[in-house]
Amino acid sequence: MHRTPAMNMIMREVLSQRGRTDVVKKVINQPPPPNQPYQGSLIRRGRERCDVFINYRRADTKRSVAPLLYDYLVRLGLHPFLDSKNMKPGDKLFDKINSGIMGSKMGVAVFSPRYCDSYFCLHELALIMESKKKVIPIFCDVKPSELRVVDDGSCSAAELKRFSSAIEEAKYTVGLTFDSLKGNWSDVVTNAADIVIESLIEIEDEERRTRRQ
Repeated sequence: MHRTPAMNMIMREVLSQRGRTDVVKKVINQPPPPNQPYQGSLIRRGRERCDVFINYRRADTKRSVAPLLYDYLVRLGLHPFLDSKNMKPGDKLFDKINSGIMGSKMGVAVFSPRYCDSYFCLHELALIMESKKKVIPIFCDVKPSELRVVDDGSCSAAELKRFSSAIEEAKYTVGLTFDSLKGNWSDVVTNAADIVIESLIEIEDEERRTRRQ
């Protein structure tokens, strides 16, 4: 998915705009877009091309940060990946998820109190970290120090080591914090979107420099 210099200019213009709380409120109050793949999505070499993979525990945040961020990024013209939006009946779970991660440019990890209870969340996070993609953490109702992988017998020793390493890396990555009882949904969504756009511009500028070399 190649973005032209003109598109980069548009993204920079979006990033420069502030005071967009009214726009996000519309996103929050509107029904989500139809559950279908985004326009222009394609499979290439086993990877689903997308801008950002959103990693989250659905039971904790399915009606909050993750889907709101997805909807907002779509309205900005970006191509995010969210399992509830991009997957359809018949898709093989791990194949689709792994393809989305490997085809993405970066990740957003929405951590919640029971995030580490989910094997799928931990697998996704580990794969994002192992693929050396930039990750923006959002600590939603949980402190980084509270995140830990517990050995409940459901994972192998190798998986526990892999998941724990990913969590430790995320804990020491600067991100956003959000208290759902005190915070403003609009603020966390716009702040996260700004960081995503800025990161994508940096990533694509670096890719352009690498191609020139």
